[in-house]
Amino acid sequence: MKKIIIYTDGGSRGNPGLSAVGIVFCNEKGQKIKEYSEYLGDNLTNNEAEYNAVIFALKKFKALFGKKLAKSSEIEMRSDSELLVKQLNGKYKVLNSKIQPLFLEIWNIRFDFQKVKFKHIKREKNIEADKLVNEALDNQKTSQKLL
Repeated sequence: MKKIIIYTDGGSRGNPGLSAVGIVFCNEKGQKIKEYSEYLGDNLTNNEAEYNAVIFALKKFKALFGKKLAKSSEIEMRSDSELLVKQLNGKYKVLNSKIQPLFLEIWNIRFDFQKVKFKHIKREKNIEADKLVNEALDNQKTSQKLL
């Protein structure tokens, strides 16, 4: 495994409100490998949920495949959050005090990987991760799916 594509989405009903994340792991050909969703709780903003989705995805990759494989893999994170992608790519400053520690956590986790690239995609290209977010919010409990 050299390149992994990870679709991430975070959502909040109420903003701030009930929040969840959805993650879809794909190989370099775009074939789905695994998918996960997790309910985060109440009183988080949509942006906080988006950041938590990236953190969840990177930690889940290391837990599934190990640090050794992480060090030799290129990760392409795809998100429909333009703000998240521009902040993580250094194009926008991170001014929100609740987002700053999440940004730093992602920044530090990146050192465990050969390369982590962040790419903005349209919402229509992130339907599966969005669906997982909504399922987790509907169930309001931690849920995981293995393919």
